[in-house]
Amino acid sequence: MKPIISILFLFISIISFAQKSENIFIITLDGLRWQEVFNGAADSMMLNKELAKDSSGIAEKFKATNKEEARQKLMPFFWKSIVKEGVLLGDRSYSNKVNCTNRFWFSYPGYSEILCGYSDPIINSNNKFFNPNITVLEWLNKNEKYKNKVAAFCSWDVFDYIINEPRSGIPVNCGFETANHANLSSNEKFLNTILPQFPKPWTTVRNDAITHHYMLEYAKQYHPKVVYISYGETDDFAHDGKYDQYLFSAHQSDQFIEDIWNFIQSDNFYKDNTTIIITTDHGRGHSPMTEWKSHGNIYKGSSEIWIAAIGAGIKAQGHVKTNSQYFQSQVASTAAKLICLDYTTLEERIEKPINCIIK
Repeated sequence: MKPIISILFLFISIISFAQKSENIFIITLDGLRWQEVFNGAADSMMLNKELAKDSSGIAEKFKATNKEEARQKLMPFFWKSIVKEGVLLGDRSYSNKVNCTNRFWFSYPGYSEILCGYSDPIINSNNKFFNPNITVLEWLNKNEKYKNKVAAFCSWDVFDYIINEPRSGIPVNCGFETANHANLSSNEKFLNTILPQFPKPWTTVRNDAITHHYMLEYAKQYHPKVVYISYGETDDFAHDGKYDQYLFSAHQSDQFIEDIWNFIQSDNFYKDNTTIIITTDHGRGHSPMTEWKSHGNIYKGSSEIWIAAIGAGIKAQGHVKTNSQYFQSQVASTAAKLICLDYTTLEERIEKPINCIIK
């Protein structure tokens, strides 16, 4: 029996080792409310108002008879794959809460909290100033194993400052920047050509599809071990009051994430040793007719967010319904712990990981 037991333990050890994470993708969807993530376009007041004026037919695609159907239509990858293989936190219908710890509830403070692991009252505007704090991305970029293997791709042009590109040494492709690294692929050259030709509905945010495909092309060629991606359209369409386009962007972001997951699982460098963590920088107001368009500390609900994860090292807990409280500031240390590093050693104010989602 002893040889059989030894072989069994060896087999289990091999399985466990294979499931360790070596690479991290952190993805944020700007200002996407937990209500849409967990309920889809299930708010009848908002959806019916949109359907009454909807000439594009977009809102009609997300109409459903209940929230289970609605959320699968809006975010099918979340509710078919992540719910089975990963974890979803933040459904306040079950008192499962995720909140910002910063008191401002808008983008720069939120992104700094996500990436630094704590809120800093100095980060109190969306102005373009270099973040004085070290992000987990910069910290990993100084680690021998991850040095020069960290990259960021973001739709909002303030990320050069949030990540502090000059100090951190991390390549940050954001806003209306074209790809400028060596050995551009034919697809990157094409993206560089069409980027200036796109309409610019917002002065500081580019189309998420550009961000997404720049990232994929870079990942295929250079295989960075740590990737940060920030999609921005959901927030901007919400500010514009275009609920149909907000829904479309949420749906498209879900498809982008599925695209990334499929790439990861088909690439020998990333397959079975990579984790994706997904969250948002802030929530939005609760009022279905007006305040959903806005956020900030004068709008109730703006601190209410969500977190999802899938991949190596993540416990497959699915849609978590327990009464619990988690925080935006836990994302950075959770990402580090998944690759067996303790980010909390950098500073005392860094929040501890969400250990219950890690194997």
